[in-house]
Amino acid sequence: MAKDFSSQQVVDGYDQHIRKLIPGYELAHQQILAILQGYLPEKSNVLIIGAGTGYELGYLLQAFPKCRFTVTELSQPMLEKARHYAAPWNADQRVNFVLGPHTALTEQGGFDAVLSVLVTHFVPFCEKLGFLQGAQQCLKSSGIFLTFDLMQFHDQQEAMALKRLCEMNGLAEKQTQAMLHRMNDDFYALTELDTLALLQEAGFKQMSSFTQILCYQGFIAGK
Repeated sequence: MAKDFSSQQVVDGYDQHIRKLIPGYELAHQQILAILQGYLPEKSNVLIIGAGTGYELGYLLQAFPKCRFTVTELSQPMLEKARHYAAPWNADQRVNFVLGPHTALTEQGGFDAVLSVLVTHFVPFCEKLGFLQGAQQCLKSSGIFLTFDLMQFHDQQEAMALKRLCEMNGLAEKQTQAMLHRMNDDFYALTELDTLALLQEAGFKQMSSFTQILCYQGFIAGK
C-alpha cells in the first residue's frame, strides 16, 4: 500500500526513514546544491516541485540568501512541515508556499531552476509527459531542470543489492521486503532511455545524467 502523505504520523517520521530508504540521500542533495551553485545567478527564482518536509528548501535558503523560492506540495501536512522547518531561514519571506500542482504555475514561468527530487516516480505513466511539460514551461529560456528519482531495476541482482544496502542503513528486513513490494505496486519507474526520451518530448534540451546510486538516478536538462 502506498504511503499516505496526508498522515501526520507518516510526515513526522519521513526525515528519519528517508535516509534509510534512499541510498546516498544526502549525497544526492549535495550534488544538486553544487550544480546549482555553478548555474544560478545571484538573484534567482527557484521552483521546488514537492516540498516534502522542507529539507532541500532549508539548505537552499541558506546557500542562496538573495534568491526567492516557490515550493509546491499536494499534501497539506507536508507543506506545513516544510514551512515550519524553513522558518529560521525565511525571516524575510523569500518563499511562496503553494498547496497544489506546479502545472498551475506555467503561465507565471520565469524560474531559473526547477527541482523535482523523489517526486516523478509517483506520477502515473499517463501523466508523466504533462508533468514534465509543466516543469519545462515554468522555466526561463536559460533555466535548468533537475530531477532525482527511482528508476526501473536492471535485474533482480540490483533489487537485492538495494535491499541489502537499505538494511545496512538501518531498515529491518521486514521493511525492505515491504519496500520491494511497494516498488512493484506503487511507483511508476522508467528506464534511463525512456526518461531521456520523455524529457526530450517534453521540450527539454541537452539532457544528461548527473548521478546514479543503484536504481536511483539524477538528470539535468535545459530549456
